[in-house]
Amino acid sequence: MPEPKLLDQVRDAIRVKYYSMRTEEAYVYWIKRFILFHEKRHPLHIVP
Repeated sequence: MPEPKLLDQVRDAIRVKYYSMRTEEAYVYWIKRFILFHEKRHPLHIVP
């Protein structure tokens, strides 16, 4: 079975900690924005 995608892993981690749904939505939103800001590059290629 393939490994879950990044945002699914984030959602799972947040749910384990019993954060509110609104907090989960905010975290996922900011992670998506971060990824798009860096033009979907792999994290190893973002840092100089």
